[in-house]
Amino acid sequence: MLLKVLVVDDECDVVELLAYTFVKAGFEVITAGDGWAALEKVRLHQPDVIVLDLMMPELDGFEVCRVLRRDLATSEIPILLLTAHKGEMVRLAGLEAGAWDYANKPFVPRELVARVNELLRKAHAH
Repeated sequence: MLLKVLVVDDECDVVELLAYTFVKAGFEVITAGDGWAALEKVRLHQPDVIVLDLMMPELDGFEVCRVLRRDLATSEIPILLLTAHKGEMVRLAGLEAGAWDYANKPFVPRELVARVNELLRKAHAH
């Protein structure tokens, strides 16, 4: 059975690149273009891990993390935040909202796969 990754970003090019990268790495990929769709896809598909853009219109990555962490059914899903912000405060806020890790944009696709695999290893050890 393939592990499921939910890729959430409001930039179609980023979603396509990540979907291609994770499929090639052996994952089943689910995608969402905004925070509201992400919450719906989590409930429908129960992904093993989430790669989540931080800055999205309406419901941003911070709030998606908070909502998922408050729900017992989703509170333990590993989340990797993607952000174009380089500042320490933004990364810290993301971790405090419930992300397990973060990566900066632009990113190296293979590094994201490695980070996701490490998050899954930690989640299964947990």
